[in-house]
Amino acid sequence: MVSPVTVVTDGACSANGRDASRGGWAAILTDADGNERVLTGGEAPSTNNRMELTAALEGLAAAPEGGDVRLVTDSTYLAHAISKGWLDGWQRRGWKTASKDPVANQDLWRRMIAELARHRRVTTEVVKGHAGHDANERADRLAQEAATRDWPAAPRDDAPPAAAPTAPPSRDDGQLGFF
Repeated sequence: MVSPVTVVTDGACSANGRDASRGGWAAILTDADGNERVLTGGEAPSTNNRMELTAALEGLAAAPEGGDVRLVTDSTYLAHAISKGWLDGWQRRGWKTASKDPVANQDLWRRMIAELARHRRVTTEVVKGHAGHDANERADRLAQEAATRDWPAAPRDDAPPAAAPTAPPSRDDGQLGFF
C-alpha cells in the first residue's frame, strides 16, 4: 500500500497580474514516516492564483500514484475548486463559471483533473495564511524566495488546451527522502 502523503503548498506573486509580475511557488511533501521533499519554481509574468495552483499541481505530481494525499493550502480558491465541486461544475458548463464567465487558469485546472485522478483520494485542508502554521509559513518563505528568481515567460491562459504547457521548472532542495 502507498503511504499517505501530506502536501503543503503556497504561491506568491509580486506585482500580481501585471506585466512586471514575478511569481513563485513551493510544495513541501511529507510521508507518514516524516520523510520530506521540497519543490519550488516560478514564472514571470504571473498571478498569485496561478502560483497557488502550480504549487498544488507540482506537489500532486511528485506524490506517489495511487495513494491518499492531504493537500494543505491557504488558498480557499484552490481548496474549494477541488472539494466543493467547483471544478466539476466548470467542466460541465464548458469551462464557464456559474455566472457564465470563462474560468481563469483553465490550462492549470485541466492539468489538475489529471493529477487528482492519479491518486486514490485527495482531501484539502485550508489554513489561515500568516497565522503561525509552521509548514505553511515555511512554504510561504520558499515561494517568496522563488518569486525573486528569473523564470521563463508564463504560458498564456488563453492557449488552446492542446497547446497546454508543461510544468514550469522545479527544484528539489536535495532532501529526496521517499520520492
